[in-house]
Amino acid sequence: MKRFLLTIFVVVFLGPCIPLRIAPNIKDYKLTQGKRFKKGLPKKNVFVFEDPKDANEFYDYINTKFNLNDYYVDVQVPFLVDGNTCYFSFYEVEIPTKTINLIPMALDLALSKSADMNPILEDAYSSRVGNWYIAIEVFSDTEEDCLAEDSISREKVLSYLRKLKNEYLATDNYNEVVFKN
Repeated sequence: MKRFLLTIFVVVFLGPCIPLRIAPNIKDYKLTQGKRFKKGLPKKNVFVFEDPKDANEFYDYINTKFNLNDYYVDVQVPFLVDGNTCYFSFYEVEIPTKTINLIPMALDLALSKSADMNPILEDAYSSRVGNWYIAIEVFSDTEEDCLAEDSISREKVLSYLRKLKNEYLATDNYNEVVFKN
């Protein structure tokens, strides 16, 4: 019995949550291969940043900024880089942080042993906290992947995407971006 109590004490105070998966923390942006970042994204390189805003906010921002009228908002959005037309497609991606919570498990175990009760905290055994990201791929008529390391337009496209991201994060009323263009 003493070992059991000591084990519960150690588990409760030294490791109440065990992370199963931790969502990435991206300070500014990250360039990565889409499939490596999240299953279901294209194999191309993507520009990824954390999205602290509500769902579909980036969609609304792009729809308003480029005056798309809800037509092809998340695919093949045209923009100019040094007079050349490029296109971007974006994906709103959720990567949850998953943890196992040991305190409710230990309490249920203790209650089932001492009071012969069924588990009452079973819903709290694990938790998920969603983290949202925007992943953007860029291509043109001449380049399949404008974010590839050997792309001739990579630096200019990156500069454009950084400005786009910063404008999105700094803007609350997306109608303001129409007047900036």
